[in-house]
Amino acid sequence: MKNRIIARLSIALLISCVSACASMPESLVNSPHVKLSNVQVVGLGFNSQTFLLSFDVANPNPFPLPVSNVGYGVRLDGQRFASGETASKFTIPADGDASFAISVDLNLLRTAPQLLSIVRDGTRQDINYELEGRFGVDIPLAPTLKYRNSGKIRLNSATF
Repeated sequence: MKNRIIARLSIALLISCVSACASMPESLVNSPHVKLSNVQVVGLGFNSQTFLLSFDVANPNPFPLPVSNVGYGVRLDGQRFASGETASKFTIPADGDASFAISVDLNLLRTAPQLLSIVRDGTRQDINYELEGRFGVDIPLAPTLKYRNSGKIRLNSATF
């Protein structure tokens, strides 16, 4: 009888701990601030173009953020440019900054001809960009950290 009471109390305590963790406020881990710092054409072909997207990220938390994957969406001048998810292992220092880059293969001639002129214009003048995405972090019980930002950027290429 005593063992059953202890078992029931243990189960009740476990359920209460799990539900407390599940309702943990997301504000315990603040989302990093992400900025698109460079878009560079690194390869040109008739069927594909390769771009290197570089990002600067700032961690507003007093502890490091060990990133395990990055989801991203980039719009240039209002047009969808690139999106996806990639495994990325890097750590953003506590109250610090880091950079990361993603290589993207596109076929602008086939999938988004209107982007070709935006990319060409972007090498001569600043164009608007919008970012939206998420970081998966290796912190127990931490939620996926979402980010969103916009600004202006000049594309880096002597090829267009």
